[in-house]
Amino acid sequence: MAAPAALQRIVVSPAGTHTASLIFLHGSGGTGQGARTWIKELLNQDMAFQHIKVIYPTAPARPYTPLKGAFSTVWFDRFKICIDCPEHMESIDSMCRRLTDLINDEIKNGIAKNRILIGGFSMGGGMAMHLAYRFHQDLAGVFALSSFLNKDSAVYQALKRNEGVLPELFQCHGISDELVLYSWGEETNRILKSLGVSTSLHTFPDLQHELSRTEIEKLKTWIVKKLPVEATKTNE
Repeated sequence: MAAPAALQRIVVSPAGTHTASLIFLHGSGGTGQGARTWIKELLNQDMAFQHIKVIYPTAPARPYTPLKGAFSTVWFDRFKICIDCPEHMESIDSMCRRLTDLINDEIKNGIAKNRILIGGFSMGGGMAMHLAYRFHQDLAGVFALSSFLNKDSAVYQALKRNEGVLPELFQCHGISDELVLYSWGEETNRILKSLGVSTSLHTFPDLQHELSRTEIEKLKTWIVKKLPVEATKTNE
C-alpha cells in the first residue's frame, strides 16, 4: 500500500537563519491557511520570528462522527465532543504517524528535536499533546489553546510509565468557552501536572471558543523563551 501523501502545509519563513521550528495545528474543520490568517488578523501581522520557521499543516478531510459522518478537516475522529467518552485511538495514532513525518522533515533540514515546538487550537492542541507526550517527549515544548484530553486519555496512561523529563505545556483557555468547557481544560492541566509535566494555564474571563490577541502575544513570548536565538554554529 502506498504511503499517505505528505500533509499540505503553509510556511512562514524566518527573517534570518533558520535554527528552530514551530508546528501549529488548526482546530476541527480548519486549514493551515485559515489558522495563519486568523492569527495574522489578530496581530495585524504574521506570527513571525527572526530564527523560527512557523509551519501550519492542514488535516486531510475524513468522516467526522460529531458531524454525522460528514467529511471535515480534522486531525482525528471523536465519538462525541465530550470529556467522558473514549478516545478514537485508531485515527489518533494514524495521525501521530503522519505528523511524525512532519517532525522528521525538520530534523532532516538540520533542526534539532529540542528546537521544535508543537501545539494548536482546540482539537489541534489535543493532537499535539498526544504526539508529544506519547511519542516525542524530547521536543522543546507543547502548547494547547482551548483544548482538552478525554478522561483516561492514552496520554495519561503513557505518562504514568514515564520517568524522563517531559516537554513543558503552555495552556490557554477562555472561561466563557461553551464548546470545550473551561473545566475540561483545567482538569487536563491538573492531571498532566500530577503526572510530572511542568504546566502553565492562562485564563481569559470573556473569551469563548476562539483565539485572542493577548493570548497569541503571551504565546509568542513563551515561544521565544523556549526557542531562543542561538549563536551561529559552524557545521563540523
